[in-house]
Amino acid sequence: MLEPWKTCSTCKKAIAWGARYYRCSVSTCNSGRFQLVFCSVSCWDAHNPSMNHRSGTWAVEEFAPKPPAGGIAAPHEPERRVVRPGGVAPKEAEDVLIIASRLKDFVRDESQFNTAADVMEALSDIVREATREAIIRARSEGRKTVMARDFGR
Repeated sequence: MLEPWKTCSTCKKAIAWGARYYRCSVSTCNSGRFQLVFCSVSCWDAHNPSMNHRSGTWAVEEFAPKPPAGGIAAPHEPERRVVRPGGVAPKEAEDVLIIASRLKDFVRDESQFNTAADVMEALSDIVREATREAIIRARSEGRKTVMARDFGR
């Protein structure tokens, strides 16, 4: 009898050769010898709080390789992202728009304070909203160029 391909990183359930499994989209969970695999989306979701992932991560569905004695390798399937059970989709379109190092330097120079990681996401949301309003102003004036004056103060 064949040994299982790997075991689930959360519940330690066996993952059979050729079976469906999930891996984390975060690169540090899949680098070098540290490769996490999960038997279900629930097990993947359970590892998120302990790994301190930010929002915007997802489980990637994959298939384990066929057993070595099987002869033919499984056909390559495109990567498939799986939304976590709570129904929160990854925020691909909402990248961070702020250069973290420059903002952190500015805050430190102005106040000697540190800057939390979630500040970049909050400021990016503010920049997105202000830019959407500026686009509306430019469009209402018949222009296809957003100008500084569109960001009314």
